[in-house]
Amino acid sequence: MKVGLVDVDGHNFPNLPLMKISAWHKLQGNDVEWANPLFGDYSIVYMAKVFTFTPDFDIYLNCNELIKGGTGYGIEAELPSEIERIYPDYELYNIDDTAYGFLTRGCPRRCPFCIVTDKEGPQSRKVADLDQFWAGQSQIKLLDPNLLACRDKAELLDQLIDSGAWVDFTQGLDIRLMDSSDIDKIVKIKVKALHFAWDRPYDEKRIINNLAAFKAASRLDYRKLKVYVLTNYETDFEYDLYRVYTLRDMGYDPYVMIYDKHKLPVGHKLRKLQRWVNGKQIFRTCEKFEDYKG
Repeated sequence: MKVGLVDVDGHNFPNLPLMKISAWHKLQGNDVEWANPLFGDYSIVYMAKVFTFTPDFDIYLNCNELIKGGTGYGIEAELPSEIERIYPDYELYNIDDTAYGFLTRGCPRRCPFCIVTDKEGPQSRKVADLDQFWAGQSQIKLLDPNLLACRDKAELLDQLIDSGAWVDFTQGLDIRLMDSSDIDKIVKIKVKALHFAWDRPYDEKRIINNLAAFKAASRLDYRKLKVYVLTNYETDFEYDLYRVYTLRDMGYDPYVMIYDKHKLPVGHKLRKLQRWVNGKQIFRTCEKFEDYKG
């Protein structure tokens, strides 16, 4: 059987389901390749898309069966369990020394701007041990939506500590759930940077207290401690500016995100705030927003 794969979003970030599909078909003795519209003649083609805004792949492919999957097409489709649990085919993307995967799935937060709860469920649950997708690589990129909400988090954090690898929590860590035991473990994990989020007015006191506790326990400076600040969603400009100043004063590096940015006019003050905060050289030399002329 000849199998074709299409990464609709492109190859800027490897598609984990495609790597697992490739690994499973190769174990069955099938030939697997990136689908070629000109010369391919496939028994089956798998087309994966993560983002809804990515233009679809509309070039004709000669195949007996076409399967589309990923959140870009809908949240219903899931990989069969025998494929979901398989060790990924990292050679598909020529990845030499980095492992990608999920230790947990699901999130209890139910944030209306996020699809994770609808897609993966309202409870964070363990779905894998580290060795299911890591085999000694020096870097690990975790895709978990909310690892700290999982009841097995202590065991999973210990696995990351024991790996000795550099760990990137690509989706961030929920600072609202971080207790002293979590902090003790996280500071033992090799990280180049960490990021958290202060998206909404809720739990402000807990966020500030936990950020202060983590800052005191970690040896990372502000350049390695990023906090995403969601704007244009349930907050006014004064509260946005308050969060930016508070985070900077605490020794964190705020990073402004604008919800539905495309709907704001070019000269909107939130766009100016984003340029000021996210342009780090300017942000560190121009202390007050009102003094920024950009």
